Amino acid sequence: MPSDFPPAAGPVLTALARQAIVCALEGRRPPAPDPAGLRVGRGPADGAELESVAALARLLAGPGAAFVTLTQGGDLRGCIGSLEAHRPLGLDVQSNAIDAAFGDPRFPPLAARELERTAIEVSVLSPPVPLEFADRDDLARRLRPGVDGLILQAAGRRGTFLPQVWEQLPTPELFLSHLVRKAGLPSRYWSDEVRIWRYTVTAFEEAAAAAAPPLAALASDTSAGASSADESAASSPRDAGRPPGS
Repeated sequence: MPSDFPPAAGPVLTALARQAIVCALEGRRPPAPDPAGLRVGRGPADGAELESVAALARLLAGPGAAFVTLTQGGDLRGCIGSLEAHRPLGLDVQSNAIDAAFGDPRFPPLAARELERTAIEVSVLSPPVPLEFADRDDLARRLRPGVDGLILQAAGRRGTFLPQVWEQLPTPELFLSHLVRKAGLPSRYWSDEVRIWRYTVTAFEEAAAAAAPPLAALASDTSAGASSADESAASSPRDAGRPPGS
């Protein structure tokens, strides 16, 4: 994934996620993103705008991994995502938005009446990198609070926390203990089997639910036979990146 995002990336990614949830609530498949038809502004497009649209098209069409987080009044309402890129970013955002709204086992499915008060955040992940460490204490010293997202794998189990979780668990030991427990293991569990990967995210929040860009500008007509994001959801690796209390 690129380290520099087009200026419209945030509004488009969050609106794409909201559109997918609206379509699911209405019993429709979300249309495939049509980034080539996007317009960032109004009136005749100038060279800078056309260049931004082209960059956005490459972003959405290229492989990418994202988490979609739903909150209500600051409380978590759903969070599902992909840890590794395995499909175009636009489809990954759509699919994970639907799963966060209706498939997070920690919460009941989102009701239509909740959508207006539900805020959406899209976090685009960097590729996970293995982290070398001697023991648990050494691992804690190597962590970068507020920066690192972690994937922990041990004893046939796996869990992840997004970097945003540092806001609720600000110390390395607290962060690790809760991550181990999230993986389904005792909080003080440790062994030579533990494997850790770290990643960073670029997070995009909605300014306000009502301020989302017009959805029709983000995708082609649903009658055009476009593929649905949820067609590939069943085979995608998913995970929840935040604890329920966040």
